[in-house]
Amino acid sequence: MALAEAGVRGRLLRWPRVLLFGDSITEYSFQENGWGAYLAERLVRKCDVVNRGISGYNTRWAKLILPRLITESTGADSIAAVTIFFGANDSALKELNPKQHVPLEEYAANLKSMVQYLKSVDITSDKIILITPPPLQESAWEKACLAKGDKLNRCNATTGQYAQACVQVAKECGTDVLDLWSLMQKNQDFSSYLSDGLHLSAKGNSFVAAQLWSRLEHKLSALPSLLPYWRDVDHTNPEASLL
Repeated sequence: MALAEAGVRGRLLRWPRVLLFGDSITEYSFQENGWGAYLAERLVRKCDVVNRGISGYNTRWAKLILPRLITESTGADSIAAVTIFFGANDSALKELNPKQHVPLEEYAANLKSMVQYLKSVDITSDKIILITPPPLQESAWEKACLAKGDKLNRCNATTGQYAQACVQVAKECGTDVLDLWSLMQKNQDFSSYLSDGLHLSAKGNSFVAAQLWSRLEHKLSALPSLLPYWRDVDHTNPEASLL
């Protein structure tokens, strides 16, 4: 059979998508042992995990980009889940990092605006997961700042306020939320979760992967594996199995 004929006979194969939208912690998640790579491996043959992490970005900029990533024509049925993972940059101290800083009330409003936009293009709240920034290990991040000639430009208490705002927005909007700031500080020294005081270490990536998968698994469990297992393909008539 000619390839063009196979294309006519068979349905277009469309993999559902899980969209990871966030800052550098999302952008880096496809590195070796990253939490995004873990999700992609778990969901292979079921859906595409799409990394739309943009290092250095905050919610003020992100809300302008989201409508360019997902439009009404995208089709809500093609989106299996969306994670929104911002706050590490928004919570930068205004006097030391005014370019990335976003005031707390605006941060909450921006998150709410993004959730409302997703709902407006028929992505239901049960498909949306907000993720708070992780805690900040100040002494390690200060070293990273000093190495670049900067002063310490974030603090954990302030990051916690943004995490609480994120949790509150999720509650008001009816979405799921992964509160990393609180979970990582339970019962142990959280510094091992961070590579430089801000970004995730291998252990931190594993923690995020496990926590996020526990929230995604039930949302995605009904997704079928796309295309039959190779042993189930009729080798004498593959068209009957594959088209």
